[in-house]
Amino acid sequence: MKRVVLFLATNIAILLVLSIAWAVLSTAFGFGPYLDEQGINYGSLLVFSAVFGFGGALISLAMSKSIAKWTTRAQVITQPRNGTEAWLLSTVQRQAQQAGIRMPEVAIYQAPEPNAFATGARRNAALVAVSTGLLQNMRQNEVEAVLAHEVSHVANGDMVTLTLIQGVVNTFVIFISRVIGMIVDRVVFRNERGHGPGFWITAIVAQVLLGILASIIVMWFSRQREYRADAGGAHLAGRENMIAALERLKGNSPGQLPDALQAFGISGGGRRAQFARLFSSHPPLDDRIRALREQRLG
Repeated sequence: MKRVVLFLATNIAILLVLSIAWAVLSTAFGFGPYLDEQGINYGSLLVFSAVFGFGGALISLAMSKSIAKWTTRAQVITQPRNGTEAWLLSTVQRQAQQAGIRMPEVAIYQAPEPNAFATGARRNAALVAVSTGLLQNMRQNEVEAVLAHEVSHVANGDMVTLTLIQGVVNTFVIFISRVIGMIVDRVVFRNERGHGPGFWITAIVAQVLLGILASIIVMWFSRQREYRADAGGAHLAGRENMIAALERLKGNSPGQLPDALQAFGISGGGRRAQFARLFSSHPPLDDRIRALREQRLG
């Protein structure tokens, strides 16, 4: 229930902020409404699409660490209370130095299933978190590999890159769906001036369909970055350790993360139907293990 309330509150707040941003830009730079009696003002529509397409993605990225801590109740380790916490800090610090980034915050969250994630708006101000289930069900060398995988995500700038790709596809979805709506309104519904219900109905349907296609693009990139993070984890912690960690995950149910963090978890799940795999943020674990075995590491 808490996650649902947080999801709704966050999205309402983002829409409010973006609406204010659009109103300010419209006033400051003289952008009129993107719909008028002549049809679409394409310049205004492009700005509108970019504000709402990029804006939501960028705001979510900026809030990612705070949302992650709140939704998972992750406890950041400031002063180690035991040997495990001390080892986690020293391991991440060593890996961060090897990867050429600043030390991320390290946190533990309560969950019986093994999982971990990395998030943050900047490479040098990130968060790496592991579940208690991961610490309890994996050997130390396997946990080290999981940490290396997440540190590699941070070093590769995956959170920022995925956000930018999401912003680009969101912008195109909003823009193209309204263009399609206007074409259908003019050609099919014969509305020669302004816009009628046909525009809004078509634009909404087109936005849903285009959004599905856009998610396939975003998820394809997400799967590619998992392979890169696995390779980075193998470089930092050893190929066999990375393979052992993925093998261990095959024998456990992946821990459920909040929707905003699903793409940044370590767990990739099992085999899915070919169509369903198009919408998966992670490749099958068998494919990731095979890629590691076949890859030549420098």
